[in-house]
Amino acid sequence: MAETVFDESERRAWAGQADAYAASFAKLCAYPVPMLLDVACVREGVRVLDVGTGTGTAAVLACGRGAEVTAVDAEPGMVARAALAAPEADVRLAALPHLPFADDEFDATVGNFVLNHVGQPRQALTELRRVTRPGGRIAVTVWGVPAAAGQALLGGAVQAAGVTRPAHLPALAPEDDFLRTEQGLAALLGEAGLTDVVCGTLTWDHQTTPEEWWSGPAAGVATIGQIVTSQPPAVIVKIKEHFDLLCGEFAGPEGVLVLPHAALIAHGQA
Repeated sequence: MAETVFDESERRAWAGQADAYAASFAKLCAYPVPMLLDVACVREGVRVLDVGTGTGTAAVLACGRGAEVTAVDAEPGMVARAALAAPEADVRLAALPHLPFADDEFDATVGNFVLNHVGQPRQALTELRRVTRPGGRIAVTVWGVPAAAGQALLGGAVQAAGVTRPAHLPALAPEDDFLRTEQGLAALLGEAGLTDVVCGTLTWDHQTTPEEWWSGPAAGVATIGQIVTSQPPAVIVKIKEHFDLLCGEFAGPEGVLVLPHAALIAHGQA
């Protein structure tokens, strides 16, 4: 299983972005983690693997539950931040679809939004199943489609400015993509050989500020950031103007943005 063009694009997009991610989108992505650990049955003594740990949120909480935690990420800056955040964990540089672990090494494996960033989601899940012992739990989250209103704010600003996705940012190959619905994600886990699959939707209001929310794309974080920062300066100004206008729909008290989000959470047995 060689890396795809999508994987290579993701590596470039996230290179050096750990600090900017921590200051913008990390708090949003942290929300599902307690539920993710619950459905993976992460508790004291459980050998758990956190794949795509990012800044280490799941690793920290799993350590707090008394689990034996190993965490990996494909970006060295994320590994450094996660290792500082979770000193009790074994944090390593590694990327799907090839993990440096033996078969059946873990009791539970979690991937918080990691499937959004791999070029071959089925093969990635098959690899998670390989390193999880028979009967162990695997739990993942992805962003659903269509996006919730708050999640669509940044994309709406880009669209209103007349900007389309640049050609240098590849989408998943059609044969590797899957429906970002409860049924679609559940089917993906089943195709990877998991049993007793359950998938549901988490909804929540993410509270942030316009400045914090804009800082991610302005720094080039994630696909939306790659789209924004690849534009000429005048177009970026135009996107920001539309962003400021659209923020009015989500204005809360004292300058807070209240952004409705939704994510799919699925788990199954290896």
